[in-house]
Amino acid sequence: MFFTLPDFSDVSLRDYQETMQRPFFSLSKKKRLKPIEYLSPDKSVTVHVSANPEYGMATIWDADIMIYLASHLNELRERGDNDMSPTIRLQPGDLLKRICWGVSGRAYERLIGALDRLQATTIKTNIRANSKSRETTFSWIDSYTHLVDERTQRSLGMEITLSKWFFDGVMDKRNVLAISPLYFEITSGLGKWLYRAARKHAGGNGPEGFTIGFETLHQKSGSESSLPSFKNKILELARANNLPDISLDVIGPETPRPKLRMTMRKHLACDAPASNAAQSSVALVSPTPGIRPAKVKQQRASWPSEQDQMPPAAIRSLLASAASNLRAERGDTAGPAPSAPAGPASAQDVLGAEMYAAIKAESPGWDLDVLMQQFDSFM
Repeated sequence: MFFTLPDFSDVSLRDYQETMQRPFFSLSKKKRLKPIEYLSPDKSVTVHVSANPEYGMATIWDADIMIYLASHLNELRERGDNDMSPTIRLQPGDLLKRICWGVSGRAYERLIGALDRLQATTIKTNIRANSKSRETTFSWIDSYTHLVDERTQRSLGMEITLSKWFFDGVMDKRNVLAISPLYFEITSGLGKWLYRAARKHAGGNGPEGFTIGFETLHQKSGSESSLPSFKNKILELARANNLPDISLDVIGPETPRPKLRMTMRKHLACDAPASNAAQSSVALVSPTPGIRPAKVKQQRASWPSEQDQMPPAAIRSLLASAASNLRAERGDTAGPAPSAPAGPASAQDVLGAEMYAAIKAESPGWDLDVLMQQFDSFM
């Protein structure tokens, strides 16, 4: 039995949280054959990952495919569709476009290589073990098939059969976490893993975030790098501090045992003084530096949800400031720029039609309509 996976272009991305904070994937694009052996600090969780000599171990980039599948399964479950099975039929082009791999011939070759590794990598873990089983051994996918019309030789898509361990885990809504659409734009293997770990650890910790020692982080990552090299890479990521949604702060960088604090940016924005609110909001809605520019559709999906909307004063200040700066750059001396009204006002009152068009042209990374709607919804 199989079902055809719809291509939800606006699907909210979901990740399987049991795989987010532990070492299930290679963090390098080079073929990894060395197994991963992980034992949690409290000795309650074990993970063993072994590679196939021909294909190597599944990588953190290959995990993009699993996130795509998990997201769509979650979307179908949320819509009340119960006619699902681990065998999924899909169009490769839809998958490749959504995970930002492109649709060239090389991208299709990359997809086949990734599926080979996902099928050939063997995982043994006691995660989700019950009284009847101490460990489960599986591969990420049981099989995949490229379907072709025998008469026309036209591609009919692919069938991918997920492992029972992964499928059952994703179908439990308690096991999935929302992630940023910009995740697929992260180019560093360690950066991708760190984002997932930070999202898992810091997601529910509010403004306090989550603090962890570099040594523990190194163990959790399964990285083949030495601890000193790993520390340097983490310090570089923290200095850049450009992971989507996540703010990184190193505590005691010059000490023998530094720690990394990971905090969701939305909490930092909420705690920022009113005078800095507009500046903080730009980090939330403008393209994130240091990663490939996301498609407009992906950026729209990453705007703050209703409960995380910016304060109206901050939005009003941001819009008025942007309009004022544009007038100055354009040499507009026809009259003073309208200031942000002290009382309730619509975003259109602040901008005007001409400035609206100018901001749309000058700042294509902003979804101005969303900002204006957020502002008006508070009034």
